[in-house]
Amino acid sequence: MAEKKSFYYRLHKQAVRHWQLYLLLLVPLAWVIVFKYAPMYGLQIAFKDYMIRVGFWGSKWAGLKHFKAFIGSYYFPRLIGNTIGISLYSLLAGFLPPIILAIALNECRMIFFKKTVQMITYAPYFLSTVIIAGILTQMLSLNGVVNILIAALGGQRVSFLGEAQLFKSIYVWSGIWQNTGYSSIIYIAALAGISPELQEAAYIDGCNIWQRIWHVDIPGILPTAIILFIINTAGILNVGFEKVYLLQNPLNMSASDVISTYTYRMGLVDMNYSLATAVGLFQSVISFVFMISVNQIAKKISNISLW
Repeated sequence: MAEKKSFYYRLHKQAVRHWQLYLLLLVPLAWVIVFKYAPMYGLQIAFKDYMIRVGFWGSKWAGLKHFKAFIGSYYFPRLIGNTIGISLYSLLAGFLPPIILAIALNECRMIFFKKTVQMITYAPYFLSTVIIAGILTQMLSLNGVVNILIAALGGQRVSFLGEAQLFKSIYVWSGIWQNTGYSSIIYIAALAGISPELQEAAYIDGCNIWQRIWHVDIPGILPTAIILFIINTAGILNVGFEKVYLLQNPLNMSASDVISTYTYRMGLVDMNYSLATAVGLFQSVISFVFMISVNQIAKKISNISLW
């Protein structure tokens, strides 16, 4: 009891002494509570036949009805295949580019060139998804820049956004172009944390630049890379809705229809809120399981994990 009292006394003392910091903490804490925890109250409608006029408590319980309806639906195999396909493609294709860029920038000794490359590669990240989708739509249209070049070289114009098999590559590589520069920042920070003594020792031992990268830089950023990989697996079923929706059309629907767009159609278009909530909950649970599994595998293989 005395220890408990002592803890609360110290906490109160710290709060009084650093009240400005605790005041600043209230804003993000309130945001998390309002937008992350409060909506969890509505998860109950995934297990009910929800009707707006009777509210949460007036709606009848339906058990796992909506989960079974989703898993047994015609769209389920396509949604899961497209979502996991795009996520894995993004995860694997987008893993190395930020690391390569960070190492290249770290080894660059021309300050002006380094800062220019950083500015150019970081800039796309700050463009909104709507602008990125608009650029892609204009460039890849039949009369866009890409098809003009193809026609000028004697090739046949291609309806890029009308070909279902091209959608995943367009989505993934445009995302890599947009995010690689910004994602490299954390690796640059990790490289900055490597002891200069290791670099000097490698240099004295006669290692060339490639050997220093392989034996010093890569082992130094490996823990960071593994942690980021584990975190990214948590979003294995969370393909970004906005970009997919903006690039989606009836011609590429077979490859672009993912869980998030299906949830939008069920919830906001068809107003089937119970089914949409069930799909969202299913998505979150599977993503959580993926993250725990990958974390345990990484822990056994490399002894590096989130917890």
